[in-house]
Amino acid sequence: MRKKISYFWATMLGVGYFPIASGTAGSLATIPFAFLLAYYWGFYGIIFGAVITFFTGTAASKEVLKYTKHDPSIIVIDETAGQLLSFALVSDFLQGNLYSHVIWIYAFGFGLFRLFDITKPQPAKWADKKVLNAWGVMLDDIFAGIYAAVCLYLLKKFLLY
Repeated sequence: MRKKISYFWATMLGVGYFPIASGTAGSLATIPFAFLLAYYWGFYGIIFGAVITFFTGTAASKEVLKYTKHDPSIIVIDETAGQLLSFALVSDFLQGNLYSHVIWIYAFGFGLFRLFDITKPQPAKWADKKVLNAWGVMLDDIFAGIYAAVCLYLLKKFLLY
């Protein structure tokens, strides 16, 4: 039972089984969740969601790694934690906001997160290559989320206000 629950959560409710670009699918599937957290609870909702996802994702990934290689493509809960984090610095702007330009914030946040998740600038590359356990699976996406959050904040600051 523990194995099934861990796989279910680590694959983000099964999204990780998407046949191509499962990481991109996991990030995209996170956007509605990010919208709800940001819309209703702003910064605290995003941070709470990212922290809970990080720690529960680490536990689920640890279990999945008992049966797979390091960082298998089916584990996408790390993308969920990082993608959520990418909206942290603009979440107060997103809170309660349904204006049409908000969609661009989510689109740019998605694109920036994917860019940094794929290119893995340091220390994301270090976490991916040197931390060969569940923490490493999760940490590289947290670093990518932080990079995306800073860039998204700067884009919003200079382009919208």
